[in-house]
Amino acid sequence: MTNSTDNLGAGGFSMGKFLENYGILIVVLAMMLVLAAIRPDVFLSAQNLTNILKQNASLALLALGMLVVIITAGIDLSVGSTMALSMVTIAIASRAGVPWPLVLLIGPAVGLAVGWVNGVGLTWLRLPHPFIMTLGTLNIARGLTFLVTDGAPVSGLQPEVRYVGQAYYDFGILAPPAGLPASLIVVAICAFALWFFLTRTSMGRHIYAIGGNPHAARVSGINVDGVLVVVYMICGFFAGLAGLLLAGRTDSGFPNAGIGIELDAIAAVIIGGASFFGGRGSVMGVLAGVLIMGILRNGLNINNVSAFWQQILIGLVIIVAVYIDVLRRRASLRH
Repeated sequence: MTNSTDNLGAGGFSMGKFLENYGILIVVLAMMLVLAAIRPDVFLSAQNLTNILKQNASLALLALGMLVVIITAGIDLSVGSTMALSMVTIAIASRAGVPWPLVLLIGPAVGLAVGWVNGVGLTWLRLPHPFIMTLGTLNIARGLTFLVTDGAPVSGLQPEVRYVGQAYYDFGILAPPAGLPASLIVVAICAFALWFFLTRTSMGRHIYAIGGNPHAARVSGINVDGVLVVVYMICGFFAGLAGLLLAGRTDSGFPNAGIGIELDAIAAVIIGGASFFGGRGSVMGVLAGVLIMGILRNGLNINNVSAFWQQILIGLVIIVAVYIDVLRRRASLRH
């Protein structure tokens, strides 16, 4: 079982271990260098680089939550719908005059509730795979989103609510819209907190243990069902927080938000080195996976590549990433 990618291994330098640990970061740098060489005037502009970070902040949060689920060899298909439900709930509460500190808490609370339903439904009903439970909540959350809005966007959020999705900090160096987005700071704080949780707490070690071998984890005394409920609540929380960032950025809650984004979140996690088989994955890898997808889309856009070709290329990237995961698992089984 591998629960981090931080060790280069005892006994000296190993190229294979080095690439395993840092290969994803090398890919990010290589992509940036290629795009910088092709369109330096556009890609390297401060505004473009800032936009990449800002536009992918919600995806980064979804992918961080998805990481925790995938480490347990699970999956959560409901994160896109949960994000949308969070968005419209925030927008409705904001327009109704609910005090803004409470509005900021509503989105994550909605996510926690959906995550709790996922976790409890999966463990209590003894469903064969989380795909079934989360596919159900995907439809339930999306249906509720359309139900409470009558299918129409809800706009006009309070300034304090918009702040987290729209604010920039220039620190006296870069002026908006090329400063540091507040949403990026939120992602950084969440990423650090999740890294600490997964690598420095007993609950985090239990999550990796369940992904590595759930039967052995249960025999060793780990409350597998309880941990899984926590895992899906964490994933839901991040989806709700992603909804808060997106609502603030767009100044609205729209029921069509996040359709299909759960696939992007899964792709970012797998591209970042996590394994569908469980027991493997890191926060740094996920953030790199999100950057790869964000840079790829941005590079294709600034080079005027058709959106249809973009879908094809991203699909190929996902297939290659999963195939690499399969090869890596075969190699580990041989050893």
